Amino acid sequence: MKRMYVCIVVALLALGVQAQENNQPQKFSPEKVDAELQQFITSEAKLTPQEAAKFFPVYKEMQSKQRELFNRQKDLAIKKPQDEASCQKAIRDRDTNELEMKRIQKAYHERFLEMMPASKVYDVLQAEDRFHRRMLKRWSHNMTQQRFPGQQSFKPGQWQPGAPGQWQPGRPGNRK
Repeated sequence: MKRMYVCIVVALLALGVQAQENNQPQKFSPEKVDAELQQFITSEAKLTPQEAAKFFPVYKEMQSKQRELFNRQKDLAIKKPQDEASCQKAIRDRDTNELEMKRIQKAYHERFLEMMPASKVYDVLQAEDRFHRRMLKRWSHNMTQQRFPGQQSFKPGQWQPGAPGQWQPGRPGNRK
């Protein structure tokens, strides 16, 4: 489920990720992101051309089914239901969608295991996770550069002196 949310966040937020050298925003290209993902997985999991040719059509099929569920999930999250019965239905629908997402993942993981050795499938899943984390970091970096041009980038969790929203001694509103 966590992977699905990361995928979703990356896909939605990637609109701001792409920027040309002259800082003019580019249009989001799902095809470009898919091509980068395929290249990254192929490289990281060391897939042979034959394995990649068999794997990626099935992988895209899985992504398509997951995307349908995500769209349903997104529709549920757009507007809070107005009464208790509708809230209960929305919660149950959400739970059903999450369980279905796991069923899809499990079924496709089994199909992947029929195509390739388990060690390669494991490497593919790890590569997919790393790709999405890198895309999120790239998006975060690009958003920071758009908001604060010229600001030095820091690693997540690293203290940034004077950064907005961080505690500073003597700043109004800070507790001692």
